Amino acid sequence: MDHPWPEAARARPNLVPAAAVPRAVEPSAVPLMNVANVLTVLRILIVPLFLLALFAAGGHDTEWRIGATVLFGVAALTDRVDGQLARKYGLVTDFGKLADPIADKALIGAALIGLSALGDLAWWITVVICARELGVTLLRLAVVRRGVIPAGRGGKLKTLVQSLAIGVLLLPLSGMFATAGQVLMYVAVVLTVVTGLDYVVQAARLWSGPVKRP
Repeated sequence: MDHPWPEAARARPNLVPAAAVPRAVEPSAVPLMNVANVLTVLRILIVPLFLLALFAAGGHDTEWRIGATVLFGVAALTDRVDGQLARKYGLVTDFGKLADPIADKALIGAALIGLSALGDLAWWITVVICARELGVTLLRLAVVRRGVIPAGRGGKLKTLVQSLAIGVLLLPLSGMFATAGQVLMYVAVVLTVVTGLDYVVQAARLWSGPVKRP
């Protein structure tokens, strides 16, 4: 008996059951508790320990200053490591994009204020850098519904120079070594201001864009 729709009959053998059709697999969400974010939180937790070591025994004891420098160095190192891990293993999260720069600012700010309070760093430098960091943080929060401003290469360079300068100033050094720390800090101030202006431009672009939908 002829099929009433011969074209459909010929096409039927080519049909594939729906269950056999491979479905696109959506990539799983990056877990919030990953190694990169844990290192970021660890950096925040080191800050109070660093301050305790910095101000111990009047703030100018050689052994305590070396201990404070070590804590600062470990915390600064986690900043380098967590960023590399996040990019290499796809662990980038919105939490990390926000928490990582906040952790940097907490560490750098604590060190600058501590050094100024001990008379080892001019207060105007601390005010300029901390004002910029606070301003950038507020900008990030202001435009968070429209997008996240990631830390750029200029910001990373600024943080690196700041960390090197602080590390030198934390150590109980004198003479040319102390001078080198001051010179590095001046360079850091310039980078701080320049990269701060760049964040203002990025925030303005996001603010004029569409609101990010959840």
